[in-house]
Amino acid sequence: MTTTTLAPATRPPVLTLDDRLTLASLAMDEKLALAGLAVAVNSAHIPTELPEVTVPQLPQTAMPAPYTTPFAALLHQASIRLQTDGWTRECLVDEQGRRCPIGAIRREADSRWQADDACVLLLEAIQRHWQAETIPSWNAQQSSVAPVLLAFDRAAELAHQRSI
Repeated sequence: MTTTTLAPATRPPVLTLDDRLTLASLAMDEKLALAGLAVAVNSAHIPTELPEVTVPQLPQTAMPAPYTTPFAALLHQASIRLQTDGWTRECLVDEQGRRCPIGAIRREADSRWQADDACVLLLEAIQRHWQAETIPSWNAQQSSVAPVLLAFDRAAELAHQRSI
């Protein structure tokens, strides 16, 4: 009968922390290389140059109003209308398209009654800070658009405070 002798079982060598970190790093390098290859293959059909996108410039009147109440927003839009179209003191709208405060409000209002109510608010704001009987008489006394725009801002703030 033949006997075979087995060699004594040997244990694998004990790895140090540095050895284990090296093996983990090599395994991760292989996985990252495969992942990079997969990305390259899966994105090969995507064009490398994107078309140039131009964003159209919105007109100033398309800017959202800072007020959520309807009359405050209307007065704000009328103020922007004066800045965009220009300001006049002689008539509602002149030949060049410039407007007086009432003309700007009428242009932005949805209805005649809404324009009338906004003019009442503007007159109240004017009378709180200046001596005036009417909007046209006050407007005719102004030498620049600055006080007119200030009056619109104050009227819009008044409408906003009243939640109208």
